[in-house]
Amino acid sequence: MNKTCRRYFVSGKVQGVFFRASTARRAVKIGITGYARNLPDGRVEVLACGDEPALATMEEWLWHGPPASRVTAVEGTAADCAEVPAAFETA
Repeated sequence: MNKTCRRYFVSGKVQGVFFRASTARRAVKIGITGYARNLPDGRVEVLACGDEPALATMEEWLWHGPPASRVTAVEGTAADCAEVPAAFETA
């Protein structure tokens, strides 16, 4: 299958609640590569690369996140797959 990449910006209570680590565990489980990192404005940026069904699963999960999070918005756009990490990383 073709690999597609999407960049997500997740807003709400998403820092300090293990959002990045939980996202990484979910990504590995469903075969997504990319990264999750905190942004200075309180959002989390997620680059997710994989097949379309896996990306749909990841996007649905991002709306919920780990139990302590409170997601208020998930904005997704197409992203370039040129420099995607071979695994899923957190920064």
